[in-house]
Amino acid sequence: MPELPEVEVSRLGIMPYVEGQTVTEITIRQPKLRWPIPETLQQLKGQVIRRVTRRAKYLLLETDVGTAIVHLGMSGSLRVLPTSLAPEKHDHVDVTLSNGRLIRYHDPRRFGAWLWQEGDLPHPVLGKLGPEPLTDAFNADYLLAKAAGKKMAMKSFIMDNAVVVGVGNIYANESLFCAGIHPKRPAGSLTQTEATALVDEIKTVLAAAITQGGTTLKDFTQVDGKAGYFAQALRVYGKSGEPCPTCDTTLERIVIGQRATVFCPQCQPL
Repeated sequence: MPELPEVEVSRLGIMPYVEGQTVTEITIRQPKLRWPIPETLQQLKGQVIRRVTRRAKYLLLETDVGTAIVHLGMSGSLRVLPTSLAPEKHDHVDVTLSNGRLIRYHDPRRFGAWLWQEGDLPHPVLGKLGPEPLTDAFNADYLLAKAAGKKMAMKSFIMDNAVVVGVGNIYANESLFCAGIHPKRPAGSLTQTEATALVDEIKTVLAAAITQGGTTLKDFTQVDGKAGYFAQALRVYGKSGEPCPTCDTTLERIVIGQRATVFCPQCQPL
């Protein structure tokens, strides 16, 4: 699944071609995605896309009358293409622009979404989200306060979008390893020093992934078709049974919240 860095890379990729352009046509070939594409999305036609922003894993195409909300789901991707290029299988949505290009949404599994937010009214999918991890609102004091008294596993805690958005499975594994925190530790046991380290590592890992183009997953490529390459820099994710890059102890794999979790029992003691 594309995680926050992959979604941010998509935003940065389409932004130069999209901002300031007028939408001349919307073509919906498959309306049945994670949620049915609402007819109100047609209000995007004729509007100038003022900004392309991101909230959590949602891309927002902002206009004067409302905002198109795009989620890539498990296998979705966006391309900026010439209008002459014929669609292929699983190309479900085209947004044609006044500059002769189009945004094409491709999603084999159809777990993504295209929604419409009227005016400035907040859409329900954007409600109850925690702060963005790369902003000042996400800090050690905030994390410590949210963790107080909680018995849930640390990994599940930092993957909770109500706590902080965008820390998916890959980046939770990496951040906890770099901070030296066992993924099964109760969130409420977090100390001030650990909270500071964990916040710093989450920011560092996510920023590095964005800079390097997003993690290479089988379902994700950048807007220009080039795969990201942060996977080359992963230290523990997907490497159970291999030696720890810090101490050579064998990395172990467990399952937390139905997600594979890899950690070093020496560097991340329980």
